[in-house]
Order: sequence, then C-alpha cells, then structure tokens
Amino acid sequence: LNQIILPLAISFFTFQQIAYLVDAYRGETKEYNFLSYCLFVSFFPQLIAGPIVHHKEVMSQFADKSIYRFDPEDMAVGVTIFSMGLFKKVLIADSIAAYATPVFDAAAGGVSIMFLDAWVGALAYTLQLYFDFSGYSDMAIGVARMFGIKLPINFNSPYKAVNISDFWRRWHITLSNFLRDYLYIPLGGNRKGEFRRNFNLVITMLLGGLWHGAGWNFVFWGGLHGVYLIINHQWRSFRKSIGHDLKKSHWWSRGFGCIVTFLAVVVAWVFFRAENMKAAFAVLKGMIGANGVLLPSFLSKKLVFLQDFGVNFDNAMPILKITTYSDVVNLFILISSLLLIVWFIPNTQQWMAQHKPAFDTSMVERPASIWKKLQWEPGYFSIITGVLLFLSIKIIFAAPDTEFLYFDF
Repeated sequence: LNQIILPLAISFFTFQQIAYLVDAYRGETKEYNFLSYCLFVSFFPQLIAGPIVHHKEVMSQFADKSIYRFDPEDMAVGVTIFSMGLFKKVLIADSIAAYATPVFDAAAGGVSIMFLDAWVGALAYTLQLYFDFSGYSDMAIGVARMFGIKLPINFNSPYKAVNISDFWRRWHITLSNFLRDYLYIPLGGNRKGEFRRNFNLVITMLLGGLWHGAGWNFVFWGGLHGVYLIINHQWRSFRKSIGHDLKKSHWWSRGFGCIVTFLAVVVAWVFFRAENMKAAFAVLKGMIGANGVLLPSFLSKKLVFLQDFGVNFDNAMPILKITTYSDVVNLFILISSLLLIVWFIPNTQQWMAQHKPAFDTSMVERPASIWKKLQWEPGYFSIITGVLLFLSIKIIFAAPDTEFLYFDF
C-alpha cells in the first residue's frame, strides 16, 4: 500500500461525485451547465480537506453571475475567517502537537507509557486535531467567501456536544451527512427495527473509519463510535420509557453529558492517532494507570496520603521530560485554557454570524448575550485580523514544515 500513489484529495472529490451520480440516477438533479459542473468538482478551496460539498449547495451559486464581480464585504469576511483559521492551525494546533507526538511515538516504539504522559498525550492530540480541523474548515470557508461562494459548515464546536449523536452533528458535518444520506438511510436507517438500526449504525461507522485510513486502528475507531451511538440510542429509549421529556434537560445534565461525551471521544482519538492497535492499547494502558500512577515529586509532601492508594512520586512524565513545578503549571494552564476555549468561547461562525459566513448557518446556536457586543464588524476588528494574519505568516516562515492532519485522509 505504501507504493500506491493516489491523487491529492481523492477521498473528498470522489464522495462529491458519488453524490452527484447517485442523485442523477434518482432523477434528483437539475440540468446543470457543464462549466458549472467542472467548477463544482475542481473548486480548490474545499478540495484538500473538505467540506464534502453537495451539488445542491453550490451549483446554484456558480450559476449566479453576480458572484463573478468583486464584493468588498465578501473579501473582508473571507480574509477575516481565513486569518482566524490560519491562526488556529499554526499558533494553537502546532504548538499543542509538541505534547502529543512524543507520547504516541514512544508508544509505537514499545515504550511503557506512564499515567500523566498518557493523559497529557491523549488530551493534547484531542486539542491538536480540534484546532487543526477547525482551522482548515475556517480557511476553506474564508477562501471560498473571497470568491463570493458560501461553503457548508463542516465544524460546529463538536466538544460542546452533550451526547455522541450531537457530536456527529457537529464534527465533520458534511461527512456525517454523506454517510447518512448515501449509506445509512439506503441500508434501511431506523425504519426496520432496533436490531437493524444498530447494525446499520455500526456498518456506517466502520466505513466512516475506513474512509479515514486503511488500518485496523481506523476500523476500530469507527466501530467504537458505532457502539457509542448504539449506547446513546438505548439510553434515550430508556429515559423515554420512564417518562422523561427528551426535549428538556437541566444544565447539570447537559454538563455531565458533555463531559462523558468528551471523555469517550478522547478514548476513541487514541486509536485514531496511534500507529497501530498495539500502540493504541499501550497509551490506554497508561491512561488507566496499569503501568503505575506517578505524580511529580514536588507534590509528595502535600499529597503524601495518596501513597496509601498506590500512588508514587517521582519523574511523572519521563517521555515529555516535564519535571519542574513551573513546567507542570505552564502545561496545566495551556491545556486548561484550550479546554475553556473549546467549551465556552463562541466559534468562528458565531463571531461572524451577522454576515452569514457559510451556506447554512441555521445549525449554529446564538452566542450568549455577553458575547454579542464582540461579534465581528468592519473597523477595529480589521486591526485584530491583520495582527492574526501577520503572526501566523511569521510563524509559518520561522517554524519547521508542518502538515494538516486531515490532508492524510
């Protein structure tokens, strides 16, 4: 397989044309202009890493002659969103990657992973992938908007999801829609009983895993999410059977659901990131403390009572080589800050909501009133955009070569 050369972005434009051909076979397509169709399959902003654009979302835009005229608002909105995305990628995703890569490389090399190393590596990759994919999604929407085209939203704060079904309505949205419309529903969806629904879910998610890569770890990742979805459906059915109103929930219930969903996703990302199944289980083994639980030695005096529970104090993160008090505090602040951002700060679509940055923004929740005054408007926000773009470009030239994680899929 390593000797096979495939065209860049084959997994994205292939799905787009599959959808078009299936809809044409069903008689659901219109008579599109050939040049518009060629533009649809070759429109570069979304080719490399999505979104998987459906022809109904952009063909009518390509046919509108007004988009071929320069629009200052489109350019301003596009440059702003692109700058936000580039900032997320080069300043956040690439920075946090330094804490994920050594851990997973060590696991692939057969090294035993200690408790804190494992958790820091897993959380760091969870955040790296979030800001990497979020950044690319913003850049794709931003570049397309510069040309007057509104692409569909592909990323909508997935770590704010309160259950795993909600997660898949927020993460890689266009892939989820494709799998639902062209695989899950044709297989029967949920129309043929509970067993068949569960079977269809697992098959759909297994193929979703294979779409990301031809490895058993990707298959397992997809299957694990299929199991998550089945558990979620069973839980909802149970709650409904005892009289709970599924449309109403307390804030603490949503918060608990968000934390449980996030932890389930973190575990699944371990398989997604690891070189192979053996490396994935090595990281998970460390996360459950099977190799022993070590805490930094400077905590021994304050937490000495934990020794009664099998906790030892020594070099707690030998792979990451984080030993001093200041290093541990800085790492804690970094990860905590990024988690607060993904859980509580409005996303790009919410910041730019007044300018309808994407094709369909109905799925995007309104930001809390405290954030409304900070929504983007031309003016001093342009200065912020310029600073973000300048810093990002400066880091690109100063840092070694990096890659977008979703370029591999």
